[in-house]
Amino acid sequence: MTSLFVGSTLGVGIPLDLDDSDSIKAAAQIVAHDMMTYYTGNETGGTPGLLPQAPIKYFWWEAGAMFGSLLDYYYYTGDSQYNDVVSQALIFQAGPNKDYMPPNQTKDEGNDDQGFWGMAAMTAAEQNFPNPPSDQPQWLALAQAVFNSQALRWDTSTCGGGLRWQIFTFNNGFNYKNAISNGAFFNLAARLASYTGNQTYADWAEKTWDWVNDIGLMNPQYQIFDGSDDTLNCSQVNHIQWTYNAGIFLLGAANMYNNTNGSAIWRERVEGVLNATEVFFANGTDVMYEVACEPTGKCDTDQLSFKAYLARWMAAATKVAPFTYNFVSEKLRASAAAAAQQCSGPTAGTYGGTNDGYTCGLQWTKGGAWDGTSGVGQQMSALEVIQSNLIAKVAAPVTNSTGGTSVGNPSAGTVGTAPTGVITTPITTRSRVGAGFVTSFAIIFILGIGLWMTF
Repeated sequence: MTSLFVGSTLGVGIPLDLDDSDSIKAAAQIVAHDMMTYYTGNETGGTPGLLPQAPIKYFWWEAGAMFGSLLDYYYYTGDSQYNDVVSQALIFQAGPNKDYMPPNQTKDEGNDDQGFWGMAAMTAAEQNFPNPPSDQPQWLALAQAVFNSQALRWDTSTCGGGLRWQIFTFNNGFNYKNAISNGAFFNLAARLASYTGNQTYADWAEKTWDWVNDIGLMNPQYQIFDGSDDTLNCSQVNHIQWTYNAGIFLLGAANMYNNTNGSAIWRERVEGVLNATEVFFANGTDVMYEVACEPTGKCDTDQLSFKAYLARWMAAATKVAPFTYNFVSEKLRASAAAAAQQCSGPTAGTYGGTNDGYTCGLQWTKGGAWDGTSGVGQQMSALEVIQSNLIAKVAAPVTNSTGGTSVGNPSAGTVGTAPTGVITTPITTRSRVGAGFVTSFAIIFILGIGLWMTF
């Protein structure tokens, strides 16, 4: 496709020259600063790691996702001004068992919520983000704890396996098995396999991919759908597509391609998922949009952030599956130019934000005509798509054999005797070379054919 937004921003929004690394970094700095005006967890009386709950409620998972974007910010720009805040949040929210099941969230925490914090910890390990003090939980161990605790929840009582959306029976959505929860588990397993070289992680990634495919959450064209009701044994699927589901499986598949020394089957899968992302780029342009809600202006608070994750994981995929670079860079370049133009709002948001004239909206396809929306999700999405244009300038993710320094704990997150397949013995060498969506549609509508969207 050709793009309407291929060069610099022109007189409106945040100045951005995509051929100049310093310009990209300067634009990212503006967006990150405005995003962090929404965060009060590091202020007196605040709770580290939490976004404010009123007047707009940001769920816990999105805070974890936001800190993931700040990890990327440091990775891409080298600007360490937020590092202490990020470390404080990732450590504080780990909870007493160091598994991202903190007491302040356990009443309504889902597998996808926990997964986003676990993936942030995984990113910190991969990027050699400064390690916590030795008496605090370490990044790799935190990621392993999330993986192990979720492996213990793999549920074969319905649908032949899979993770439920919700962890606890008393929460709405417990009977829903969805792509984002299983995608986070797959993503984390594949990346742990890359980092540690342990085959058990790779086996779980294969198992999860196969299950998602077998029950129809992924179709033969590699489109990934939202979820299914396990009270019907996952016999009917909600066909809504979201950007973050595509992104989460893309990066996991790219890691599996790398883990298997470029196997043909994983290349085919990476290419398939990547090609299926075309539905998320507006007709006639390479500008990303949230196809299920953006055209109607009905994206909820969670969904306003989803494009951040597709941009994040598309960029990351190019480091472990380099053949994706040309496709990805074209999309990210066009989307970043459009996003920078859309960061043209003149006023602060409902709370947070600034009056600097650079408030970011959601609808990048509008160019410099600000869409009137603002918030953490809009800022995070703009931040990730802009800074991702530096992906060719940064190092590949490290592993424990290529300079990774984060300390692991293979039995983290397990209680009592772990079931078969959960890693409980230390990993010392590489064994081989190599929330989420808080459903805005009530569960009662999941089976409503009129709401299913197949593209």
